[in-house]
This record gives sequence, structure tokens and C-alpha cells, in this order.
Amino acid sequence: MLERVTPARLLAVACALLVPLFVLGWLTREDPAEKPWLQILGGGFIFNYRIAEVYYGFTAAVARPLPTGSIVEATFEDPAGGPPLVVRQRVGGAEMSRLSLRSPPVRGVEAGRDYKVAIRVFERDGTHLLWSDELAFKSDLSDKVVPDQPLTIGPGYARNPAAGH
Repeated sequence: MLERVTPARLLAVACALLVPLFVLGWLTREDPAEKPWLQILGGGFIFNYRIAEVYYGFTAAVARPLPTGSIVEATFEDPAGGPPLVVRQRVGGAEMSRLSLRSPPVRGVEAGRDYKVAIRVFERDGTHLLWSDELAFKSDLSDKVVPDQPLTIGPGYARNPAAGH
């Protein structure tokens, strides 16, 4: 029986098993060039009543390495109806795995309404678009729960005398 096992026969059996597996793997692989640059992990509204601020934003994982010096731009809808709020962050490099962008402080947030965010990734020159996506965030609260003036001031959260405690 051992005479039938030869190196040529072992190689033929190995090829007969490996070639279909290789073909199956090739056909089901994900092309890295087709993956989005960013994967949105989550986001939403933050109401900080102590300092009387409302903002919204998102956190994203870098799904494939961004070219060094790339620019991630987020255009936030202004809940008050003004022009869109644009935030840009220069990123890139293999060591970067996550990033977070948030709007400047906003007012006019209504509960249950969608607010759109457009996300774009540019090359380092800021003109060549690499990727874009849109998403929307909804608040469960109106910004009427946030006071007009900060309740506290300073790093120790001292009472703000102007807030009328």
C-alpha cells in the first residue's frame, strides 16, 4: 500500500483540493478598493445643560487607511435654519483608527426631527473627493430643556451668578 503513495500523487491530490478553495476564496473576497474609507460607528445629539450647549456629531472607524494629510469634512444641518455648519479635520496615516467630528454649538433642535450630516473625504489638497456619505440624526429632546445661560462656570463647576440660581 505504501508503494502507491508517491510524491507526485500527493502533489496532485493537494492541488485538486487547494485549487477549488483558492477559486472560491477569490470569488468571495472583498476588494479593498470597494470598501468605504470610513465606517460610521454612531452619533447623535449631546445636551450639556450645565454649560448651556447643544451639539451633534459622530464617531467613525477608519475602514481602510486614509492617505496622510487627507481631510474629513462634515457638513451639519443648522437646526436654527441658518447656513450649513462645516467642520474639517486633517487626518491620515496608518496609525489612525478612529475619528470624531461634532458640530459647533447649535440651537433650534426639535424633538423627533431628522438633521442631516454630509460626510466627505478629500485628498490632502482638499479638492479631489475620495468618498462621501450622508446620514441623519434625530433627537428625542427639544433644546428647550437647555438654559439660555450656563448654570456653572469654570473648571470646578462653580455656580454662574448671572444664571439666577
